[in-house]
Amino acid sequence: MAYQEKIKFRLFGHLLPKTPPHAVQRKSVNLTDDLYTYQLNLSRFQEEFPALQSYNCTLLIDKEDFCHSANMKALFILSIKSHPASFSQRAALRKTWATEKEISKYLMKPLFLIATSPNQKQMNLVADEDKEFKDILLWDFMESHHNLSLKERCFLRWLFHNCQKAEFIFKGDDDGFVNPDALVKHVRETANASDIIHGAVQAHAIVMRTEKYRVSKTLYPHQYYPRFLSGGGFIFPGKHIPALYAASMRLPVFPLDDVYFGFLCLAASLTFRNDQKFYVWGMEDKICLYKEALFVHGISMDKLLQVWQDFQEKKC
Repeated sequence: MAYQEKIKFRLFGHLLPKTPPHAVQRKSVNLTDDLYTYQLNLSRFQEEFPALQSYNCTLLIDKEDFCHSANMKALFILSIKSHPASFSQRAALRKTWATEKEISKYLMKPLFLIATSPNQKQMNLVADEDKEFKDILLWDFMESHHNLSLKERCFLRWLFHNCQKAEFIFKGDDDGFVNPDALVKHVRETANASDIIHGAVQAHAIVMRTEKYRVSKTLYPHQYYPRFLSGGGFIFPGKHIPALYAASMRLPVFPLDDVYFGFLCLAASLTFRNDQKFYVWGMEDKICLYKEALFVHGISMDKLLQVWQDFQEKKC
């Protein structure tokens, strides 16, 4: 099914309509950090990735009252990028760290960020899944590697319109371990935690011209990217939602989601904090390290369940 075609998935037995387009003033920009200047030419992005620039963020499953239910508690959203087919991953996460829980003054609430699949059976199961757990945002664009950038852009739009009261948002992949207690401890003990973006910082990474992360010289002629956080998992404060959303309405949408978020942060003049407890390339298999870790990327679901059991039973 082509990306531009109207998605005809029937969720809960109803065809959900398209929402009207929203005003976007996307344009070419030049962004500068302490080392380089980066040119993002809108016409080139429109030529190579037109759908990324024009998509209107249509939700098939929404959560308009998600943040209101927190009442007077400080909300810490655990947002997780997931594919419709990843039922076992989501099930494992719900049995471990992706559960609603109050820690100190924070209410931790999970929210899965999902796009569509051409497999109607998968989509029906996603609808049933949300009916039971009520923890899914579903957009009508198709899941793909490049469309992960749409999850960045559309989630920022959703936050801006529905959840600016959130104090912190963790955003990560569904193949990871998260320690909610460590996240809360981290933001409580880090100076100026609500002013900075937290994660594993990639400092001026070299642009790849081949294979999965390929970006053409026509689209992006520069040799380096600005600083960005590994997309596996990071934290950003809710106070920065308006600035990030404004940048997402103005900048061309880059086809690599973590690099795209880096450009948004640069445009919004936001500061990164690198922390080695975001293990984005795996970690030594020791339970005491898991107890201190904020995030561990690339962990199987069987391993996650075992770690979580050990996590509850063993002391360090």
